[in-house]
Amino acid sequence: MNGYDVIIIGSGMGGLVCGDILSREGYSVCIIEKNKQIGGCLQIYARDKVVFDSGVHYVGGLDKGQNLYQLFKYLGLMDKLKLERMDENAFDKIIISGDEKEYALAQGYENFIATLVQDFPEEATAIRAYCDKIKDICKKFPLYNLDTRDGYEEKTSILDIDTKGFIESLTGNNKLQAVLAGNNELYAGVGNETPFYVHALITNSYIESSWKCVDGGSQIAKYMAKNIRTNGGTIFRNTKAVSIVEDKGKVDHVILEDGSKLYAEHFISNLHPVKTLQLTETTVFKQAYKNRMHSLKDTISCFIVNIVLKKDSYKYHTHNYYWHREGHLWSQTAYTEQDWPLGYAIFISATSRSKEYAEGFTIFTYMRYEEVKEWENTFNTVSAESSRGESYEAFKKRKAEKLIDVVSEKFPMLRSCIKSYYTSTPLSFRDYIGTDNGSLYGIAKDYKEPLKTFISPRTKLPNLYFTGQNLNLHGVLGAAISGLVTCTAVMNSNEFIKKIKNA
Repeated sequence: MNGYDVIIIGSGMGGLVCGDILSREGYSVCIIEKNKQIGGCLQIYARDKVVFDSGVHYVGGLDKGQNLYQLFKYLGLMDKLKLERMDENAFDKIIISGDEKEYALAQGYENFIATLVQDFPEEATAIRAYCDKIKDICKKFPLYNLDTRDGYEEKTSILDIDTKGFIESLTGNNKLQAVLAGNNELYAGVGNETPFYVHALITNSYIESSWKCVDGGSQIAKYMAKNIRTNGGTIFRNTKAVSIVEDKGKVDHVILEDGSKLYAEHFISNLHPVKTLQLTETTVFKQAYKNRMHSLKDTISCFIVNIVLKKDSYKYHTHNYYWHREGHLWSQTAYTEQDWPLGYAIFISATSRSKEYAEGFTIFTYMRYEEVKEWENTFNTVSAESSRGESYEAFKKRKAEKLIDVVSEKFPMLRSCIKSYYTSTPLSFRDYIGTDNGSLYGIAKDYKEPLKTFISPRTKLPNLYFTGQNLNLHGVLGAAISGLVTCTAVMNSNEFIKKIKNA
């Protein structure tokens, strides 16, 4: 019988952070990953020798002393990662249909304010109030600041602020409202639903500092995996857990697809909580708890076109673009077949081969799972390749061409720069990331029921824990913080957070 201290199901950011920290703290760790490649949304793939990120297109909070910097420093990543700082005067540029102007979001709060005041000279007070509120909200989340205080009271005092409503309360200028929330694809922002704390925690990290991973984000996963193995941990790839088995009120083992069993003291699931409950053979979870989990709404999925550019055809730049149809900023997910897409984002891949010309160009837009539902009984990954059929290929081509047409209205030279392109749909996300509906950011938060979507890392089974983007926040930073939350629960101590803060 092979036994570990901790088995972690899924090697997304949350699972890897748990594995890295717990193995440092002396636990014997085993991670099981169903894919060929570890890392969840950190996975990359190459087409025509050009590297594309599957999910992580840029990262915030990596300047000296900032939250993600401190964690990565503690994990020994900072001096290994190939990073490129994005344009300090415009990490993101917001474009609105019918307006020729590009509105820049700059790094550093004073720079952010000064840059926007140039475009909105009468709105200096509103812009500063917006920044002050973001900073104030971020202070109320202790762990976000690597602080070991509890902070429950102050945190719950601000969970019910609505992003759209709050921004509208600061200014009557519709254009400024649309610019301040112009990159809301970062959290699948929906009007009268998305809480302001989600907007604040994510936006703050990019205003503090914005970075691209040169040659892709999988390097983050690679170095953490190396740490885990150096600390005596084991990582199984192409290994799928099919059952989590309880015995006498605790999880005893997991059963793998080939029928073998793995035993441990503690079990951490980096899967969606609903998926975890489906895998767990137990009567301990009450039906009411299962119903509550099932009733939580997931964020929308997406459609991505990854373009391999002709050599030296498109100038490289270190900012992203976010475009939306005027008047549709908060309703981009409610598109129809006719008016799709109501918004898109553009990310340029950072490559070590050239600083002057871009190699890869990614267009991202929303897509609901129901659009690909007719092919949902197919499965296709690198380690289990299969075709979804001609009708699916035709669907992807039609969607890609329409999306490229819309982008070409703003970037007319794009068509002439395309060497080839490749697409991802909600099914790609479902198969690689493991959510039932290809959800981008896991469980959707709603300011009207803020506590309903906060999921504890602890479950009714005392040695089964959750981690990952569904706990509190998504993204590299959000999922990393979920790893800290889970480690605190497993070890019954947050002493290690002081080590991170002082790294």
